[in-house]
Amino acid sequence: MAKKNKIPVKDQIWIDARKQFRLSDAHVQMARELGMNPKKFGKLANHKQEPWKLPLPNFIEELYFKRFKKERPEVVKSVERSIKEHNKKLEERKGRKAENKSLKQKSNKIDEIQF
Repeated sequence: MAKKNKIPVKDQIWIDARKQFRLSDAHVQMARELGMNPKKFGKLANHKQEPWKLPLPNFIEELYFKRFKKERPEVVKSVERSIKEHNKKLEERKGRKAENKSLKQKSNKIDEIQF
């Protein structure tokens, strides 16, 4: 039976914030690159009571432009896609480790036989 990959809590928080504040994948990625805390988005979001505040997506875009001098990231990845890529890298690393371990064991057996 295949093991179901669970979404880590730190990434689930971003997914929940994306849904709650109606952010695009690009906005979530920009906020992550800026090091923003998704738990604090409630303070930053404009709930129409505070007309001097920018809407949250525009606020994130403005901060991103100030820091990185570009409108958007070159490659936009969703949180789910970045999790899949991370898990794929981990699986590849485990495969390489297992392969290296088996090669070392074979070389150790050969060394024992020669001496």
